[in-house]
Amino acid sequence: MKVLGIETSCDETSAAVVEDGTRILSNIIASQVDLHGKFGGVVPEVASRRHVELILPTIQEALDEAGCTLADIGCIGAINRPGLIGALIVGAAAAKTIAYGADLPLVGVHHLEAHIYANFLTPPWASSDEGRMIEFPLVCLIVSGGHSDLVLMTGHGQYSILARTRDDAAGEAFDKCARAMGLGYPGGPIIDRLARDGNPNAIAFPRAKVGDTLDFSFSGLKTAVIRYVQAHPPDVGRGHDVPTQHLADLAASFQQAVVDVLVDHTFRAVEQTGVKQVLLAGGVAANSALQAAVKARGAELGIAVNAPPPVLCTDNAAMAASAAYFAYGRGETAGLDMDCYASEPLGKRL
Repeated sequence: MKVLGIETSCDETSAAVVEDGTRILSNIIASQVDLHGKFGGVVPEVASRRHVELILPTIQEALDEAGCTLADIGCIGAINRPGLIGALIVGAAAAKTIAYGADLPLVGVHHLEAHIYANFLTPPWASSDEGRMIEFPLVCLIVSGGHSDLVLMTGHGQYSILARTRDDAAGEAFDKCARAMGLGYPGGPIIDRLARDGNPNAIAFPRAKVGDTLDFSFSGLKTAVIRYVQAHPPDVGRGHDVPTQHLADLAASFQQAVVDVLVDHTFRAVEQTGVKQVLLAGGVAANSALQAAVKARGAELGIAVNAPPPVLCTDNAAMAASAAYFAYGRGETAGLDMDCYASEPLGKRL
């Protein structure tokens, strides 16, 4: 079955056609990064208006690239929670209109669930350590601009939240610290690139713990980085095209502080649950240092690790289509009164 996926939760307008939940026939992503870059972050009203302009051409391009029409589509899956409410409404309205006009079933997709299902789209030939068979139960680390969650997944659609962030998400910390360093937006990819030439042990930044829980906290680290930049302004913020060694060391040290906490909590969750597989998901999962560290720890402990390729870590509609396929198989459909929600947790806290 072919599923048309639609994603407009933030600043990417995306549409995709996915077959049987795993085979990508098309995955069109119209990014607004350049539009929001001058503001140092996403402006919700601007994002919503841009989605209105792009949504229909993007859907048509996805159908064209997949070599099909609406007559070939068996289901429509649209992300309707959580996200920027105005942006979500654009995608949901388009999905409901098409579902009504073409008499197709509609599935509302949770944004974090979609990120998890990006792992089901990873091709087995990508490399020797990617595309493993995904077996339940497993632990998934979801890290993005708005979320830092550890999820126990015992089957399709079966989630229990093991940990959440108490304040800033990892991606938010990346963007805010990059802004303090004068690196621009989005900060995550820039810091990842700079850190490759830096010393991750050059600056001692804190690794926060939240009692005996697995929860995350990155606000203290963010504050420490901002204060460090304020105290050492001469060598930072001078651009990332020709960075100073000090700036590279700063980026590497900050990044390592984030990665250390994410890896530590993930494998503490593995120990507590006894699972044998870890998935990475979300925009920050594209970070090269994080992927390398999780895979290295997994290899040490005999734990299988899977991470989507970078294009599937960031927001895209293929992951929405995959999640919708499996949800539809469970009999989960939405009516034309499907609503959108700016905030909704995935699963229940253990």
